[in-house]
Amino acid sequence: MKKKELRKIFAEKRSSLSDAEKSKLDDLLLIQFQKLRLPVIQYLFTYYPLVAKHEPDTGLVTRYLQFLFPHLQIAIPKTDFNTGEMKAMLVSDESIYALNHYGIYEPENSIELDPLMIDLVIVPLLAFDKTGFRVGYGKGFYDKYLALCDEKIVTVGFSYFEPVEKIEDTNAFDVPLKYCITPERLYEF
Repeated sequence: MKKKELRKIFAEKRSSLSDAEKSKLDDLLLIQFQKLRLPVIQYLFTYYPLVAKHEPDTGLVTRYLQFLFPHLQIAIPKTDFNTGEMKAMLVSDESIYALNHYGIYEPENSIELDPLMIDLVIVPLLAFDKTGFRVGYGKGFYDKYLALCDEKIVTVGFSYFEPVEKIEDTNAFDVPLKYCITPERLYEF
């Protein structure tokens, strides 16, 4: 299937989940993530899930990583929809956030993190295939950003659903994930 079709199908599948189903699936995603053997993580680049889009709860994983790595520093994306660029901004308990015109909270008073310093990126997705390619929201922010990172970076996606066989219209600039977590299992690519 092509990305456009997969976006529609998997957005509908996610939105049909009840709050109770979603909460259970989030817990199962965390259990699967805990099976991942990680190197020491000093810098995590993650995102706030969009509640309206029923995105997986990345906060559960972030808190788990903070427990494992007490000195973990966290960055959140700040996007420029005019240029198509994204930056990783370091955040803390004192950070101030503003809602952008797409309904995404972004840090306002933060320092940009060098992409080469990031150890792990949690990458949003709607669907993924058996080779690690993913379908995002179609703007290419993460693919462009990941191209700036060290090739040893750990990239992880979370999906409530199992992979499709193949995304038919991947591009040369699409960056595959290293891991994708579903409630059923951990996929390594």
